[in-house]
Amino acid sequence: MASHHFDDGLDRSDLPVTGLAADYRSGEATCRHSHLNAQLIYAVEGVMVVNSPEGRWIVPPTRAIWMPGGTEHWNRMVGGVRMRTVFIRPDAAPGLPRDCSVIGVSPLLRELIVAAVAVPLPYSAESRDGRLMRLLLDEITQMDVLPLHLPTPRDGRLARLCDGLLAAPDDTTPLGDWARRLGVTEKTLQRLFRRDTGMTFGEWRQQARLLEGLEQLATGSKIVDVALNLGYSSPSAFATMFKRQFGVPPSAYFADAAGG
Repeated sequence: MASHHFDDGLDRSDLPVTGLAADYRSGEATCRHSHLNAQLIYAVEGVMVVNSPEGRWIVPPTRAIWMPGGTEHWNRMVGGVRMRTVFIRPDAAPGLPRDCSVIGVSPLLRELIVAAVAVPLPYSAESRDGRLMRLLLDEITQMDVLPLHLPTPRDGRLARLCDGLLAAPDDTTPLGDWARRLGVTEKTLQRLFRRDTGMTFGEWRQQARLLEGLEQLATGSKIVDVALNLGYSSPSAFATMFKRQFGVPPSAYFADAAGG
């Protein structure tokens, strides 16, 4: 697996917003790295799996991830990826996200990101390019935060449990059995899960399955195969849970991405 690192020039710029284009082959990855300025990680084509010590995010072309400055992260590409990303100074605008989060990308925001990447540097705040960058910032602060995050627990016992679930997303072992394996009560395990991830055990496992399903769909797998791989009783059971979480059925998810 090839890996890449970003040039630090743009992510330390004094300009409020700077853009960068980078294309990757399927399976490529970036090294662990961080930026002084915040980064809006976006791809006009392909799906990225973005990891940080806080957790994991799946980023399809209708979504972008906000990565605050100083946050260590690394990206893996699912399919060929055409990344169009922007670096944003933390004080560039009020109301910018403070935490890692996935936001929806409207057709307008998509075009603004693509346009920002083409802006020659440096630019003047009062120029057409400067106004374009301000509009991009306005759009970012208006976008909805979306549920595409899988938090990583700090507790070593929970981390081992979660690694097991990620390795076998069709695992249906009950919470009580996991508690016995880890030498704690079921109530204690549930409390630890809440404390470390903000989710119940069941919610975390469900989110892990859905994000794995999203990644499999991105590679072209059929819905029936994905449902069986994840341990669902039927494709309709998977589709129901998928729609409840992401707002559209799996059959429409990447069709919407292609249309945007």
